[in-house]
Amino acid sequence: MNTYAGSCHCGAIQFEFTGPQIASGLRCNCSICRRKGATMTDYVVGPKDIRIKVAGDALGTYVFGTGLAKHHFCRICGIYTFHQTRRQPGFYRINTGCLNGVDSSNLPFKVYDGASL
Repeated sequence: MNTYAGSCHCGAIQFEFTGPQIASGLRCNCSICRRKGATMTDYVVGPKDIRIKVAGDALGTYVFGTGLAKHHFCRICGIYTFHQTRRQPGFYRINTGCLNGVDSSNLPFKVYDGASL
């Protein structure tokens, strides 16, 4: 297992998690993910495996549709950092572009058909 650290652009949201090596990513074609355009971890991170530090009330959450998925972003700089999944509420997928030492622009990725849910 590896330990990864990341943050939003301004640093008001910082996080660290443990997980397998990130060798590929996942993109979703649902209405919100298409618009975000982010590559996420292709595995979920359990709540006991992530530590999140937030300055004040910087963590914003957007919920739509079924209300199960929770899309988290920084209220200051606007960056989407991670979300809690619809299929596994309470588990996270991380925006690989927010991770220190991970070049998300060169990660191969799979596409998840979230539009069909």
